Amino acid sequence: MKGLVLSAKWDPRPGYELSQFERETGKAIEGAQVWRNPVLEIKDVPTPKAGPGQVVLRVKACGVCGSDVHFYETDSDGYILYPGLTKFPVIIGHEFAGEVVEVGPGPETASFKVGDRVTCEEMVWCGHCRPCRDGFPNHCENLEEIGFTIDGAMAEYIAVPAKLCWKVDAIFERYPDEGTAWEVAATTEPTCVAYNGIFERAGGFRPGAYVVIYGAGPIGLAAIQLCKAAGAAKVIAFEVSDVRKKLAKEVGADYVYDPREVTPSEVVMDITHGEGADLSVEAAGAPEVTIPEMEKTLAINGKITVIGRAAKRVPMFLERFQVRRSQVFGAQGHSGHGIFPSVIRMMGAGLIDNTKMITSRFSLNEAVAALEKATKREDGKIMIKP
Repeated sequence: MKGLVLSAKWDPRPGYELSQFERETGKAIEGAQVWRNPVLEIKDVPTPKAGPGQVVLRVKACGVCGSDVHFYETDSDGYILYPGLTKFPVIIGHEFAGEVVEVGPGPETASFKVGDRVTCEEMVWCGHCRPCRDGFPNHCENLEEIGFTIDGAMAEYIAVPAKLCWKVDAIFERYPDEGTAWEVAATTEPTCVAYNGIFERAGGFRPGAYVVIYGAGPIGLAAIQLCKAAGAAKVIAFEVSDVRKKLAKEVGADYVYDPREVTPSEVVMDITHGEGADLSVEAAGAPEVTIPEMEKTLAINGKITVIGRAAKRVPMFLERFQVRRSQVFGAQGHSGHGIFPSVIRMMGAGLIDNTKMITSRFSLNEAVAALEKATKREDGKIMIKP
């Protein structure tokens, strides 16, 4: 079969001290500190078989994520921009949906059959380490990540643990066009990332809240819809891309601004009549510029949830958090807590319509061109259709 394979050189930066885990496993905990000179190529690779507890999917749609773009882009020294857990070479792609074509042995696969339509979690949690047993699968000590440390879905087929799969029949009931339904199903994963950050990690908000979202890429666009569905009175979005600003309005943002043309904190305080933001969402991956603006707009008991990834240290004025009785929450992943079934239900009910964010489509053979287009940050969601 064909797959989009990312290779890179293991070349830790001067001064970066490899951990024993990194030396033993070949996985970089901080990818941006280790992997250099990435190369993306369409290659012939073995077609996967279903092992115990696994199913094989024929991939129907796979979205291009900002993380994938950060594999492709480099800094001035040639290091990838993605700051997290990685192991190369690997087939990339982790936002996907597909049809079950093979079911492996074991009790984990009992609820699946050939022909089932599913989407899949990207976080491969073990279920037996202390964080997993405590109910924190996104922080598994033995974590593998589809498309990051093990082969992903920018390929014709993928083998995945059945425990990570969720049926998407509700989405197909909502969208009678099969091609559209597969694309929407493939946006479940990034929507779940936004859901985890807003509701599970930050605890959500009372209906009637003021919410501000920095960044209107796919995570931000999903966040806008989730917050409107949850009863936010006003959703204010900041985005530099003209295309994404338009998309933000289309999916429900009440106000959308280019942060280069206004001072975000002044705009937020004006719109909220001086009360500030009950929740601010970092979905831009630029905390060094967004967090200082969020600090200035904290409502009493206001919250900040950090979803965007960036290898940056950010100065914070903690006095403001104390005075405003405010909190900041770190968010990683999307697993557990009923997140996937809840998002699928919301999509099926029409509370979230991600058809509006899908702006470009490429075949698998054009996948490198899709990544190149993604670097321009002019799209909502780019889909690869094997």
